[in-house]
Amino acid sequence: MEVNNNETKYNKLIIALSIVIPGVVALLFGVNLRKLGFDVEPLSFLPPIYASINGLTALLLIIAVVAIKNGKRTLHENLMKTAIACSIAFLGMYVAYHMTSDSTKFGGEGTIKYVYYFILITHIILSIIIIPLVLTTYVKAWSKQFDKHKKFAKITFPIWLYVAITGVVVYLMISPYYVN
Repeated sequence: MEVNNNETKYNKLIIALSIVIPGVVALLFGVNLRKLGFDVEPLSFLPPIYASINGLTALLLIIAVVAIKNGKRTLHENLMKTAIACSIAFLGMYVAYHMTSDSTKFGGEGTIKYVYYFILITHIILSIIIIPLVLTTYVKAWSKQFDKHKKFAKITFPIWLYVAITGVVVYLMISPYYVN
């Protein structure tokens, strides 16, 4: 009964965070401190940093899968915790950048524009979907429900990897259009 009570408690927390995080990000994304009269410098140095963090996250995810397949559970656990920390750092920097800087419009034309928007839209949608998946997968491992953890991880891993990699791709595609 204890596991079931803990599971219910964590499921409620996962649902709450899965709603609150995208909601707060969407809300803060629309807030530009400079346009509200605050004397803040644009944090224009952040996009290459948070794109690099996305790349690091992708690398950590791949290494973590290799680690667990080789029976290195502690290494896998540490890599996954680091990947989660990287994702949190990314999110903080992403929001900070958009709260202090004007949005950048993609300047490409023709087919590349459609490719960019396809990648961007799938990246955004999956970045929302990945929140409860990562949290659920983590809680299953933390509560030593490794069979359930493994089932969730088979779904979570490719989506999270896609989000991390497309975060870098989106940055590389839009970076020529940034204005400092």
